[in-house]
Amino acid sequence: MKFKFSILFFALFGFAQAQENVTFQKPSQEILQLADFQRPPAIMMSQDKQWVVSTYRPTYKSLDELNQSEVKLAGLRINPVTNISSTTVYLDNIKVKRFGEKVDRQITGLPTNPKIANVSFSPDGKKLAFTNTTTNGVELWLVDLAAAAATKITKDDLNANMELPYTWFKDGQKLLLSKLPANRNKLIDSSKDLPKGPIVSTSDGQVSQLRTYQDLLKNPQDEANFETLTQAEVFITDLNGNQSKFLGSAIYSQLSFSPDGNYLLTSIIKRPFSYVVPLNSFPQESVVYDLKGSRIKVVNEVPLIEIMPKGFSSVRKGKRSLHWRTDKPASLAFVQALDEGDATKKVDLRDELLSWDAPFTGEPESLMKIADRFGGVSWGDQNNTLVYSNWYDTRNVKTFLLNPTTKVSKLIADRNSQDVYSDPGKVYTERNAFGSNVMSVQNGKTYWIGEGFTKDGQFPFIDELDMKTLTKKRVYTATARDKKEVINSILDIKKGDILVSLQSATEYPNYFTKNIKSGKQTAVTNVENPFKGLEAVSKEVIHYKRKDGVSLSGTLYLPAGYDKTKKEKLPLLIWAYPREFKDQSTAGQSTANPNEYTFPSYGSFIYWVMKGYAVLDNAAFPIIGAGTAEPNDTFIEQLVANGEAAIDAVDKLGYIDRTRVGVGGHSYGAFMTANLLTHSKLFAVGIARSGAYNRTLTPFGFQSEQRNYWDVPEVYNTMSPFMNADKMKTPMLLIHGAADNNPGTFTLQTERYFQALKNLGAPVRMVLLPFESHGYASKENILHTLWEQDQFLEKYLKKK
Repeated sequence: MKFKFSILFFALFGFAQAQENVTFQKPSQEILQLADFQRPPAIMMSQDKQWVVSTYRPTYKSLDELNQSEVKLAGLRINPVTNISSTTVYLDNIKVKRFGEKVDRQITGLPTNPKIANVSFSPDGKKLAFTNTTTNGVELWLVDLAAAAATKITKDDLNANMELPYTWFKDGQKLLLSKLPANRNKLIDSSKDLPKGPIVSTSDGQVSQLRTYQDLLKNPQDEANFETLTQAEVFITDLNGNQSKFLGSAIYSQLSFSPDGNYLLTSIIKRPFSYVVPLNSFPQESVVYDLKGSRIKVVNEVPLIEIMPKGFSSVRKGKRSLHWRTDKPASLAFVQALDEGDATKKVDLRDELLSWDAPFTGEPESLMKIADRFGGVSWGDQNNTLVYSNWYDTRNVKTFLLNPTTKVSKLIADRNSQDVYSDPGKVYTERNAFGSNVMSVQNGKTYWIGEGFTKDGQFPFIDELDMKTLTKKRVYTATARDKKEVINSILDIKKGDILVSLQSATEYPNYFTKNIKSGKQTAVTNVENPFKGLEAVSKEVIHYKRKDGVSLSGTLYLPAGYDKTKKEKLPLLIWAYPREFKDQSTAGQSTANPNEYTFPSYGSFIYWVMKGYAVLDNAAFPIIGAGTAEPNDTFIEQLVANGEAAIDAVDKLGYIDRTRVGVGGHSYGAFMTANLLTHSKLFAVGIARSGAYNRTLTPFGFQSEQRNYWDVPEVYNTMSPFMNADKMKTPMLLIHGAADNNPGTFTLQTERYFQALKNLGAPVRMVLLPFESHGYASKENILHTLWEQDQFLEKYLKKK
């Protein structure tokens, strides 16, 4: 299963037509000092707010880590030696402190050279579980938080190929384990075997709309290996590691305890498998067991889903969104489509929410029928539940207050999902008697935490909603204009205590307790800014308009010490990502905050402000389709208008030389970049990373496009840079991970586009990063990517 990759970087500078054997390079010192940093810890808090856990991980992976054994099956990427996803990001240290303490305590007893993942608190908040990956497999460890000590409780025989390999019992005294089967089959290496027959697929003539997926099964050997790698036996272990077998071997996709802890909901994947869809569309059977391992009821059976109706609001037939109600001891909730899941059908009601009490001998009980598509539920108490619906075509979302006892519902919110200024926030949840998170209802009132975006800036808030009268009262609004505040949690609404994080452009986000009555703040964490080199850089959010009046914005960075009165003409870099909207008003709303901490990554142009460039980061690039029009009907025209507006806005400030403007983006942003260079003369250079350039290779929809190629071939062809490669004459750097795992952005997209541009005489350079997926991970590749971009920009932009 181990494979080798020849590190070969294909290049074409100017009009030379040759390959370059380039070793890994590092960017210039100005960029390297920011890119080669120590990553600050991430913070976890226990549900009872008693413990604060700091987790540490290396800033980057190594190329060797990406070069481990890997198989790609049914949408999974698996290390067949260690039996965990090959894309897992590992931690290498954990520290802990009680909430309110100032100093972290180092967890003792951690494994040597740990590769920590799957970290979770026990339900009672006294323990922390995590997995450690050895050279042979995955083992389970526990941390006693009070003692700050770790202990290994299993061998490295867990199966993490279906993600979380353990599940806490509700009492926090035992765990379910997914273990490798005792009589596991060996993997089949068919690379040199002669086939026993052809690969045959058939269609029964039904119309379907399936996206373009990566890493699918391809032959019977893949099917057998997928089954071997994903099967697990379920064991019970106590906190001392004493184990007993609970369930036999199967492909478990779900193991979930009822709120009272007396039942276990399991879902298993079954044959027949498919070569055209990933594992989440394979047949599944959901069964409820009691704690003795006795089968109580088969509660759902889902067939193979290879046929789907057109439209993003279409769903499959049968029960879906099957889950335990968190407001009751042991009741399942699920949704069924009333329109056969077909969004194109004209019906009054589309979905029905039902509830089914254990032991499931009676019939499910209907709670509510919904005119649009079910969008989720927030369980509360016996009289209060929130039900959400949505409809993609109109971007509409609704919120209903449902009394699950009387079945009476009231509409309490009806809005455009993209209208961030009217967002009422999320209802605050807390643990109930079952230890489950539910909507907090205190004396008939609920509390809503909102991000607080307005036309004048961001001001997070807490609203109180009376559940009887449905009247709202604002109990808190953040007013700081020199910092960004995020409301994380409510600690005690009566006392006015909340948990917030505060940050600024140069201050790393840290947690604080805050009293909304007195304004008193107390630090919970104290993480220092790892990017002090950016402290003197100028940062501001600028607002401007497109020619058609659409409001736009972006975050403008200028080099430290730049004189805004003399106004030296700088080269400008624009980084963006197009987003689709259904009306101008929501497209013109801004979520940019100048007080947001500046955390540069390989994915942005911010590094180059250290080298004398002006940078417009996250420039708004809305694509609008009002009424019956679809956004992509005028994609190119709007794209160019967005680019022109951005350049005009910064040029009007007097800071730039508009003949030296570069543009870049990742994924759909790369697609944007290629189209801007193809259809305008606005830019002197472009950098396109991991994009898709030929939309005929994603013929059944892409991004927010629901129509297929045969519905609107002119849209697909016009939007495809590959189809218009003869028009592209601007220098462009194409970068792509050689093992891209994102639907639609196959590495082949960049390879074929490069070949077309090369043969048509365009000044283009292609870099394929070995072992990298859609997002880049290894230090060698990331630093080299920065070097490539730096060299390209110096050659074609700064020194133009």
